[in-house]
Amino acid sequence: MGRRVHAAVRPRPRGPGDLGAHAEGLLCLVSRPHRASPRRRTDQDRRAAVSTTATRRVGAGWLSLFTLAWLAIWTVQLTPLQLLLPDQLDASNAEGHWVVGVVWSGIVLSVGGLAGVIAAPVAGRLSDRTRSRWGRRRPWAVGGSLLAALGLIVTGLADGPWLIGGAWVIVSIGLAAASAAFTAMIADQLTEQRGSASAAASSAQAAGIVVGVGAVVLLGLGITASYLMLAGIIAVIGVGTAVLLPDPGPAHVLPVRTQARPSSLRDPDFLWLLISRLVVNVGNALGTSLLLFFLLYGIGFSKTEAEDNLLVLIVIYTVFVVIASIIAGMISDRTGNRRTLSVVAAVVQAVSGLVILFSPTFVMTAVAAAIMGAGYGAYMAVSLAFSTDLLRDPEDHARDLGIVNVSANLGQLLGPLIGAGLVALVGGFWLLFAAAAVLSLAGAVMTLMVRRGRSSPAPLPVRR
Repeated sequence: MGRRVHAAVRPRPRGPGDLGAHAEGLLCLVSRPHRASPRRRTDQDRRAAVSTTATRRVGAGWLSLFTLAWLAIWTVQLTPLQLLLPDQLDASNAEGHWVVGVVWSGIVLSVGGLAGVIAAPVAGRLSDRTRSRWGRRRPWAVGGSLLAALGLIVTGLADGPWLIGGAWVIVSIGLAAASAAFTAMIADQLTEQRGSASAAASSAQAAGIVVGVGAVVLLGLGITASYLMLAGIIAVIGVGTAVLLPDPGPAHVLPVRTQARPSSLRDPDFLWLLISRLVVNVGNALGTSLLLFFLLYGIGFSKTEAEDNLLVLIVIYTVFVVIASIIAGMISDRTGNRRTLSVVAAVVQAVSGLVILFSPTFVMTAVAAAIMGAGYGAYMAVSLAFSTDLLRDPEDHARDLGIVNVSANLGQLLGPLIGAGLVALVGGFWLLFAAAAVLSLAGAVMTLMVRRGRSSPAPLPVRR
């Protein structure tokens, strides 16, 4: 019997071709778990290929194009949110009560935001899997920009809350796709300058409001002309920057099986950061999205005065967002302590809500705009850089950062709906600003649940 077992375990190979077959049979008999070893080697090879890429620093040209791309995105997204959509919905309100216009504004913005929330991670996932002669990110940045331009034209021609809301959904989907592609470039191409690049995107957000609202107010554009202007901005600048920015390709071939790959979505730190960004952005939206209605019906300005004063508030807010985001981004790059900076920034934003709550005048609203701009600008720059530190897999950069964008955009779009409900509930604005302060503080506490950031894999080599 011993000889029979011995013969079964150690068959004599008949030739070079039989050796592999017998060795495979021996491996299955003796150590079955080794069947998984080819998959583990594939993952190791993939990570090794990525980790051998060199760390890059980009110059002023890259940062300028990146900032310009985000300036276009924020201009065409926030100008309708702050001015055009409230104007359209207030004018189309057949019932004649200002609260109804506020409610419709909240509904339309939230429905459009939901479309963007769904589109961003989907477009990011598809971008991660794209292998084309034009790159991975560029096709989605170009396509998203053109879709947003089309949606803006339709929105400008729409009449009534249902048609306006449907057209705004098209805009939201296009901007979500473009945003996911541009955001992924931070993790694809940078390590040491992630804070600075995130600051560029955040400061462009504030500047975009000034550019869009300022052009509409100072040029005296009507609603349709304003939307046509915004469509031209995103079509020219969005497409142009997507073409000019380098688009790195992956250093490896996509594996066939992906079950063993690490996922940021299973990382508690990453999930806490997503939730905190959502809550802080809801707090910010409560304090900013209904300002036109606050100036009209809370303070009592006429429509012309309210629009002019809204522009003043936006300029103040913008200046402090830009300054705070740049300074905070640079500090976070040098110190690496992004968690503490994010917490402090969220607390600063909370203070702004208390200022308006206790003194609802235009002067104190201007003071609150400065405080909120400083807090929000610093928070958005540092928390975005923080999220790139927590990424697990380079093959999912666009998907994961698309979800990071969703957390902020969802907050900005839930805010008007929640705010409209709060205003309707009490027939005034005091509960709106109280909730803005409370949620900003809650976001700061949630950020404390995130551990110090880890370094994500090195950026990919750049090729045009």
